[in-house]
Amino acid sequence: MGIAKTQVRVRSVTYLADEINAYELVDPNGAPLAPFTAGAHIDVFLPDGKARQYSLANDPAETHRYEFAVQRETDGSSGSRAVFDLMQVGRIISIGGPRNNFPLSDSAEHSLLLAGGIGITPMMSMLRHLHRAGADFNMHYCTRNLAKTAFREALAPHIETGRVLIHHDEGDPEKSLDIETLLRERSDGTHLYFCGPTGFMKAAKAASEHWPADAVHCEYFKPDEKAQSLSHGVDTTKAEFQIKLAGSGAVYDVPHGKSIVQVLREQGIEVETSCESGLCGTCRTRYLGGEPEHNDYVLNDHEQDEFVMICSARSKTPLLVLDL
Repeated sequence: MGIAKTQVRVRSVTYLADEINAYELVDPNGAPLAPFTAGAHIDVFLPDGKARQYSLANDPAETHRYEFAVQRETDGSSGSRAVFDLMQVGRIISIGGPRNNFPLSDSAEHSLLLAGGIGITPMMSMLRHLHRAGADFNMHYCTRNLAKTAFREALAPHIETGRVLIHHDEGDPEKSLDIETLLRERSDGTHLYFCGPTGFMKAAKAASEHWPADAVHCEYFKPDEKAQSLSHGVDTTKAEFQIKLAGSGAVYDVPHGKSIVQVLREQGIEVETSCESGLCGTCRTRYLGGEPEHNDYVLNDHEQDEFVMICSARSKTPLLVLDL
């Protein structure tokens, strides 16, 4: 079955920074929207029929609106061009969600937020929630320059108090935030959250390898170079395997170059997906046997013991049993 859609109206479009706009969505009849938690995203359905995921930036306490930010990409492949060109004030659009693969931890005594570029979007929702709750937090926000820095007005009070630090590198890696040094020491109870472009994510992940796994949280908005080179997240060099559906007992071959999702659809089995790159969590499926090869960016170590993202996963064993 497909993603459940909700009709919303574009209430406002706001310039945030160079090539970055904020979009505010409301119910056409003024009704409350579905609640969400900090770090959540929605699916925005564009004219091509595909859904793109955008993190919500506003305070989860606001039930009357959703706000997300989009950075215009030069190639437009991410859907940003369609958003910039077509999402005008007053327009009715369809969305799905919200869903949260990047939640704040209830056990954190201190939250350290690292944002790179448009990765600031989910961090704004986290910051607003943490500030309202009186929680202890700090944020480092890395951008190229002031013109590329979004949410400047909203961040200004937190910059004044020292809770938020802005880092401009002007395109020079030597001027960028020293993430390795920042994350070298960890205070007990500190949880790390990071989101940003590929190089930023690699640096933060490498610098936090020695942190407890359950204290490190991240969200990718683009697959890495390897994943981008794959077809629908499928590595054609990986061995073929079979899947078994626990409900019917049916067994299907998953050949080179095809994902589990593609095989299921060829058999007339509807599967709910969105990104098909292992980024959004829509196709999370419980498995009952076998050992998956997880190629997603969503599941943590504990979740991988029970679930698999069937848009991108392969199998290390000849047979993978799915709870379908």
